[in-house]
Amino acid sequence: MPATARELHVMTFSPMELLAGSSEPVLLIGGRAAATPLRDTDRVTADVVDYFERYVAPCYGLPVEQLREDLVQLIHSCLVLVTDMLDHGAVPATSELGAIRAAATRWAGDGVPLTAIVRACHEGARIAFGMVTAPAKKDDVEQLRVAGELMLELMNAIIAGASEAYVTEQLLVTERYQSATEGVASALLGYRGHPVSARRVGVAIADSYEVVALTIPEHPDERDAELDSDMAARRKLRRLRSEIAAVFGPRALALLGPEGGTLLIALGAAAEATVCVETLALLSEAAQVPLTATVVISDTDQIPESADQVHELLTLVRSGRRPPGLYRMRDLDIEYQLTRSRLATRRIAAVLDPLHQHPELLETVRSYLASDMNRQRTASRLYIHPNTVDHRLRRVARLTGIELTTSAGIWRASVALLAYDHLDKATPGADDQAAN
Repeated sequence: MPATARELHVMTFSPMELLAGSSEPVLLIGGRAAATPLRDTDRVTADVVDYFERYVAPCYGLPVEQLREDLVQLIHSCLVLVTDMLDHGAVPATSELGAIRAAATRWAGDGVPLTAIVRACHEGARIAFGMVTAPAKKDDVEQLRVAGELMLELMNAIIAGASEAYVTEQLLVTERYQSATEGVASALLGYRGHPVSARRVGVAIADSYEVVALTIPEHPDERDAELDSDMAARRKLRRLRSEIAAVFGPRALALLGPEGGTLLIALGAAAEATVCVETLALLSEAAQVPLTATVVISDTDQIPESADQVHELLTLVRSGRRPPGLYRMRDLDIEYQLTRSRLATRRIAAVLDPLHQHPELLETVRSYLASDMNRQRTASRLYIHPNTVDHRLRRVARLTGIELTTSAGIWRASVALLAYDHLDKATPGADDQAAN
């Protein structure tokens, strides 16, 4: 019975599969073992290294003399793999790529670009393949095809192994640096630091800093039931940290979690990036969520006190239900002064006490002020008729004595609402400064 198409496919083997496992050189080109031109690995290595020094290294600005030893080992390892592969018709196993992975790891630590490592491997393979195929004759077509397949498979394995080792080392370096800089930031925030510990990780302590409190809201992916919320939060934070490094460079020290934290941005030359509306927009875009930040400028020895202040300002932003964005002391000076005495704040907010039993009236006051005292917009926000707004404002006036049709009444209501919101958001059990 003739074989079906499926059976023919199953019974078909590639030349690589037929050659694999042989103990003798099974790939012949030009009447001899294909790997013959590569057996003098020292000479071929020297030729490849010379080519790399002349034509590749200048493209990357690499210090060839410092990298020569590693480069020789890398090229030599690649040639040994190629020779063994051509002799036995089998692509090396991952376990045989140790020397290449080690070189990639060292170069990652030295800051050599990954593209330079891949290029070095590629050039070595290209030159070796040229030497292998040079003596080919017209009846070597099938052998050349097999050699080409083997070389492609080997390059895939080498590049994958080198890239994985390189990226792994880069992540470790990044984690170590991040941990070290977080230690410096923690020391400065607690004023327990010493310049020596900072120098060990390449961080120069500045005379003054922008101290930033940052709130990072949830990314939509963190609320998606079909996704891993922890992974989404880590990705958000990783994007943000990357952008902070891109915008501020080594001047930035960060203590951040998925919900926010503290940034210290060293101040120096006037041309250097500072925390402003534009830079916060870049960070928000990278994190893919709207950030809220408060910032003050501080001398280094005052950083702990300044950090407490910016986080207090951030609390005021949240309690005042302000939109995301950048806030400085001048934007929150009234709210800040209100919080200096909890007892005074309570007294100011007390004017709204009669509205506790009428939440719709309190919400009307809030919406009216947020709408710039426009009854039409207020009605639209509350989904009620403008006449209902007027009626509610008259009830507010009767209960509290605040006439929201006058400038004095508007000012009194605004301050009272700020105090009310602050007390509503304040942590239970907070110290009453005025009572002490």
